[in-house]
Amino acid sequence: MNIYIETYGCQMNVADSELVRSILKSVKLSVVEDIADADVIIFNTCSVRQHAEDRVLGRINNEMSRKRNKKNLKIGVIGCMAQRLDKKLNEMNSNIDFVVGVDQYKKLPEIITDLFDEDDFKCNTLVDDKEIYKDIYPIHTGKFNAFVTIMRGCNNFCSYCIVPYTRGRERSRLTADIINEITKIGEKGFNDVTLLGQNVNSYNYKNVNFAELLRRVNKIDSIKRIRFVTSHPKDLSDEVIQVMAESEKVCEHLHLAMQSGDDEILAKMNRGYTSQHFLNITKKLRKAMPNIAITTDIIAGFPGETDEQFQKTYDLMKKIQFDYAFTFKYSPRTGTKAAEFIDHLPEEIRLARLQKLIELQQDITTLKYKEQIGKIKEIYVEQVSKKSDKEMAGKSRDFKITVFPGDRSLIGKFVKVKITDAVGWTLKGELIN
Repeated sequence: MNIYIETYGCQMNVADSELVRSILKSVKLSVVEDIADADVIIFNTCSVRQHAEDRVLGRINNEMSRKRNKKNLKIGVIGCMAQRLDKKLNEMNSNIDFVVGVDQYKKLPEIITDLFDEDDFKCNTLVDDKEIYKDIYPIHTGKFNAFVTIMRGCNNFCSYCIVPYTRGRERSRLTADIINEITKIGEKGFNDVTLLGQNVNSYNYKNVNFAELLRRVNKIDSIKRIRFVTSHPKDLSDEVIQVMAESEKVCEHLHLAMQSGDDEILAKMNRGYTSQHFLNITKKLRKAMPNIAITTDIIAGFPGETDEQFQKTYDLMKKIQFDYAFTFKYSPRTGTKAAEFIDHLPEEIRLARLQKLIELQQDITTLKYKEQIGKIKEIYVEQVSKKSDKEMAGKSRDFKITVFPGDRSLIGKFVKVKITDAVGWTLKGELIN
């Protein structure tokens, strides 16, 4: 039986698809790379915004002709959208054959096999807040970078976010399992590892906190770079900052979601910190690691946001000078607290504020990238440049894509590159022998 997996959403979903791949292959089910070869198509889905769900439903509709031409083809939905909508998915599209939630991936082989014996809709979205998929190691599909889940779930309940409702409560993986997985990853040739969790800063297993986990991962000889996402500002400790600065393998890049620069809005979002606290964190990070790149997420037009409150966000962005910001207009998610607020802003105001943030960040990012000119950076070469087969491309430690003249023999290696130019969000340079 051939199974094709199509993944949407965040890095956690990518990691979950790799986990599912491992579960399926453990019972001799074949995972294929070409959808035309599939007997079963699995869509691993995201629910963070309505657009993400609409996109998947559109994709499923696009596969109806394939299903008509291949009588026994089965289509399933897993991930956050499956967890949120449950049996409603089959009501929305009767061609969906099975729905499986994020804590029930171990049941997938049985569910898929049963489908070919009993052609009835299958659904299992039971929540299991203790499920950490112990002793199941994902089959990593990347060539150079591997995602390693260190914890599952979220306890924060930000008022705009659906994740705690789809992924359940926080639970940390066994430290030994994480170390074992990363060691094996390194031995297979992966040099760059990203630790994943909805809030990695709250990792805690038998008194091993996130700072201590970083120390232990840093000692693994088989890897060379360590990254992590996502960090919640309220839980980013001084100890973690110190370990980042002291650990030679932990990269000088941190994604830290600010979301707003106004304290009343932050409280309404249930973020658990103030704008001053966030600003202080960025100062500590830059003092400990002067070359660190800080990126962020920001929401424009949150319910009740006044012009003055929006201006505080704009001003704080300007003061902090993020290397890059993912900016979004607020979109209500059914099931979240914010969706029930009565003071939602008109679409045109949200769009106008979003555009102001985009323009500001474009100016800041351009300046940040221009400042790299003349510097020598370590680049992990990952691929041939998309624009020229005579150029290679890779990422610096501070997560900036860099392109330089070279040949394919450099792929998978670390090289020194002197930056000569910045074009858009790409650095250009020349190889230093």
